[in-house]
Amino acid sequence: MPFPQMFSSHVIRRLRKRLASLVALLCLGLALGPPTGHTAVAPPVVDGSPSVVLDRDFADPDIVRVGAVYHAYATNSGDRHIQHATSRDLRHWTLDDRDMLPDPGSWAAPRAELVWAPEVFDGGGGLTMQYTARDRASGRQCIGVARAATPDGPFRPTGETPLVCPAREGGAIDASTYTEGGQRYLLWKNDGNCCHLGQDTWLHLQPTTWDGTRLTGDPVRLIRQDQPWEGRLVEAPTLVKRAGWYVLLYSANAYDTSAYATGYAVSPRLTGPYTKAPRPLMSTDSFSGAVQGPGGQDLVEGPDGRDQIVLHGWHGGVRTLYRADLGWADGHPVVRGSKVVHEAELARLNNVVVRAAPEASGGRAVGHIDHPDSRVEFRVFAASAGPHTLSVHYANGSLDSAGTPAAATHRLSVDGTDAGTVLYPHTAWDNWQTAVRTVSLRTGWNTIRFSKGDLFTELDHIEVS
Repeated sequence: MPFPQMFSSHVIRRLRKRLASLVALLCLGLALGPPTGHTAVAPPVVDGSPSVVLDRDFADPDIVRVGAVYHAYATNSGDRHIQHATSRDLRHWTLDDRDMLPDPGSWAAPRAELVWAPEVFDGGGGLTMQYTARDRASGRQCIGVARAATPDGPFRPTGETPLVCPAREGGAIDASTYTEGGQRYLLWKNDGNCCHLGQDTWLHLQPTTWDGTRLTGDPVRLIRQDQPWEGRLVEAPTLVKRAGWYVLLYSANAYDTSAYATGYAVSPRLTGPYTKAPRPLMSTDSFSGAVQGPGGQDLVEGPDGRDQIVLHGWHGGVRTLYRADLGWADGHPVVRGSKVVHEAELARLNNVVVRAAPEASGGRAVGHIDHPDSRVEFRVFAASAGPHTLSVHYANGSLDSAGTPAAATHRLSVDGTDAGTVLYPHTAWDNWQTAVRTVSLRTGWNTIRFSKGDLFTELDHIEVS
């Protein structure tokens, strides 16, 4: 189509130059993200362990891949209701300076700080965003819907009322979706911990239309807060299916403290019942303090086809964006860098003794690893290959020939290869301490074996991160 005749020749030349530049950028693969005016944030060097990849306030991340570009959406910051950033590798991100949801809808209070936790997906004929905002009528946080033609937005609200708003149950927050057999489901939390209501918080599953703009059935309750580490609430659901198991990841406890953490539950059926893991998948402690209050998680397939997990954690006074490698141990998630506990009494044992040990983590310990054929073998899973931290919880009451407290050792092997020894300083029996080693693991299952070394040591458990 020719340029309109009203354009002057110099304007046409300028437009042609800009078009030529744009074509060149497209050829270089640099112009598939949002328009200009965005801040490129260079991350530190990272491996598969959790690392800050966007050092900005970017809470409750949700990731959508469109072509070769990953689009991340996040909770409000500044005057933006919903944030947006793009990446090609999940490690290097470009932050958009526009608001993806300029208007949260006629039903919503015009307060950017009350717009949270976007969920974005291809709903057919464009993209759908489900988000949390303050309902004017009830005064509760509720879930609304907006649509956009492209992932770069802006998203425009649909409908005059929220999609989900159970006011008597505290409202609804933290939308997430799951699809199976051509059916889309909405996951959400009733905000029972809000407003001094003191109600349970349930994660719900509810069928919707494919574009996610209308409900088509009643909600089903999946899990609620019932573990000590969860505090008063569960929230931020993410549902996937792996190795025949439905895996429901969720965040729990107070979001603004280091007690915030991520757990998971599994079920052979979509609607449950779900069985929770005995410990959090990710916590401040499981990351040895490297990530504070990890939560708001989302799962995404990386450029190499393997699963990765993105999450937020407190860093520099704000919740920044982290990513880490994610693997599946027979359908159970394992995050690189997050400790997994393996009790010694549950390992594969040969010519050893299991005894009651009230102060040990599982109430039992393994001792008498004293013979040439004594061994304790742990089967451990690594989300990705490379060096991992092995923490051995032990007690050593050995005395040398002079009756003096002495250090002891075990021989260590990994996948049948000699890995040297583990040194245990003297602690006295039933005084459980930690010895730390670095071991090299391959992706997937590995075998770590402890066998007879010098003098005597009992094992409580190991942690691999």
